[in-house]
Amino acid sequence: MEWLEKFNKIFESKIRLGLMSVLVVNDALSFNELKDLLQLTDGNLASHLKALEETKYIEFQKQFLGRKPLTTYKATEIGHKAFTDHLQVLENMIRQNL
Repeated sequence: MEWLEKFNKIFESKIRLGLMSVLVVNDALSFNELKDLLQLTDGNLASHLKALEETKYIEFQKQFLGRKPLTTYKATEIGHKAFTDHLQVLENMIRQNL
């Protein structure tokens, strides 16, 4: 099947799919906001964020808010395109099987 060749394996994980879903519709979210929103542990979230960082689909910024460190994440242009393309593949797959 042609659509299967275009299927992005990085989004097979429902956690990474969820992360990209919230990051493409928000300017940026903090680690804690993502953790609370997706109900993940620190370690689980960190490992999936790292996988998305390695593909250049997301980027992060570290700063301080008062004396507390704050890490925020946002989708890159590459990430937006990859996610949009992936959604298009899923939509095509659904339409072909109706």
